Amino acid sequence: MEYRELGRAGCKVPALGQGTWGIGGFYSRDDSRDAEAIAALKLGIELGMTLIDTAEAYGAGHSEEVVGRAIADSKTELFIATKVSPEHLSYDSVIKSAKASLSRLNVKTIDLYQIHWPNPRIPIRETMRAMERLVKEGLVRFIGVSNFSVSELEEAMVALASEEIVSNQVEYSLLDRSIERDLLPFCEKEKITVIAYSPLSRGKLSEPRKHLDRHEADALQSLAEKYKKTYSQVALNWVVRRPSVIAIPKAVKIEHVKENAGSVGWSMSLEDYEALSKAFSRRY
Repeated sequence: MEYRELGRAGCKVPALGQGTWGIGGFYSRDDSRDAEAIAALKLGIELGMTLIDTAEAYGAGHSEEVVGRAIADSKTELFIATKVSPEHLSYDSVIKSAKASLSRLNVKTIDLYQIHWPNPRIPIRETMRAMERLVKEGLVRFIGVSNFSVSELEEAMVALASEEIVSNQVEYSLLDRSIERDLLPFCEKEKITVIAYSPLSRGKLSEPRKHLDRHEADALQSLAEKYKKTYSQVALNWVVRRPSVIAIPKAVKIEHVKENAGSVGWSMSLEDYEALSKAFSRRY
């Protein structure tokens, strides 16, 4: 597994982690695939994907419970990230949400606590004051945000008195490169790690002939054949090529977990990276 610096935190995390959107349910609880999900998460840990990202909103909290069960007997050093929902960003609600997440995850400390979405109705200073209290009390190690624009990031950074924002979790893939316009350069300049969710664009990049135009599909297929990798592995390797970016694909099927793990530990040439980027330039 490759490792990356997490912001300016002095902490390294895997370049490839595990996302959990849909594990334990989407907008409501669904425990029908819990055993399968737990097996997948455990395998991911064994393969080096020791960063697991979840949220209190996923499965109405059940996703965190599933993660908690998956990591309960792990002897591996893990990095657990979760998120507080935008409706819970008042001072007291942040504290309450964090403690509830700790309980569901069955951990003493959340490694990365993130604001899931910005909420302009609640002052960011109030939210960040609560986040810093959580760090001071040892309930949270690092503070992150998710789906924040450059201006929202700047406001959040100024709102912190003693801590720093180490990450911004946003959508990023070959099919959605919009962050390259201004957000990604800003994060790189400020040493804020970008955590890429939906790095396979919800499976579309796994089936290029079905979802991409001919030029894009040809480019992806050419590199898959050259490096003897799958489409997904090439697409994920492209995402984490930048040292400031890590990716958190979600997988429940064992074969997908193994496939994801094979997307790191190798690197396409700069020439091939640029050619693939050019093929998907209209997604910029």
